[in-house]
Amino acid sequence: MALPLRPLGRSGLQVAPLCFGGNVFGWTADEATSHALLDRFVGAGFNFIDTANVYSTWVPGHLGGESESVIGRWLQRSGQRDRVVIASKVGMQMPGLGAGLKRATIERGVDDSLRRLQTDRIDLYYAHVDDPGTPLDESLAAFDGLVKAGKVRAIGASNFSAERLEQALIISARDSLARFECLQPQYNLIDREPYESTLGPVCARHGLGVANYYALASGFLSGKYRRLEDTAGHARGARVKQYLDARGLRILDALDAVAQRLHSTPAAVALAWLMAQPTVSAPIASATSIAQLDELLAAAHLTLDADAVGALDAASAA
Repeated sequence: MALPLRPLGRSGLQVAPLCFGGNVFGWTADEATSHALLDRFVGAGFNFIDTANVYSTWVPGHLGGESESVIGRWLQRSGQRDRVVIASKVGMQMPGLGAGLKRATIERGVDDSLRRLQTDRIDLYYAHVDDPGTPLDESLAAFDGLVKAGKVRAIGASNFSAERLEQALIISARDSLARFECLQPQYNLIDREPYESTLGPVCARHGLGVANYYALASGFLSGKYRRLEDTAGHARGARVKQYLDARGLRILDALDAVAQRLHSTPAAVALAWLMAQPTVSAPIASATSIAQLDELLAAAHLTLDADAVGALDAASAA
């Protein structure tokens, strides 16, 4: 059964309702595993792949660009370039490039990413983080130049406040520049703010797409971390510890109950809850094995009834 595609703002890009988070490529998934995961993902009818120039600078010995390079070699091997929507980012501290959203940084950053991805265009190019030290006019004009040059099909914003996102959209409209068509915020069943109160309404008002990161709260919503001891030895264990409180455990209980009733899994239910949010286009989630990936893909075929949504909403209320 073909997956229904969702629009990313007014970009013309259409994506399946789950985005593969490429931060794991070349990090917790080696190249052969990464390529197998991408084959499975696209083979199952999905088409949206997210990466960034800085993935994975946090790994000792890495310089950034590892994820893009793994994807680039997969694109060459698989011949799937025209079937996928590739998103990448610029703006965080990158060895040899620096940080920020000055025109020169954006223009050099995109050429570096295109070379690593072995492609002539990036479908969705994000400002990875706001740069208050550079005028929005300068950044947006640089991004607009990339769109006009055909290097980028559409642009997006990640880690922007609602105020700065709104300001950027006003400038783009005023100066007839390419506008941010997609927002990448942190949003999941346990981290519902500030997205729901501030960012979501801006996206709804302006018709932006939303591809939210940490969709499974660094794996917490999969249910595999239920005690502090469970976090030991895991790459994301330190981040997950913040969720191990009464509210977090209440959410896991609700996920367990819904998953059992619907013959699914907590991870698939958590993603299906996001997919059911009216402003969300495609939550981003990562996997390092085929079994993990298949569990995530199942979310796109899972429909939550009103009782399930109500139970999850209540359990995750602040």
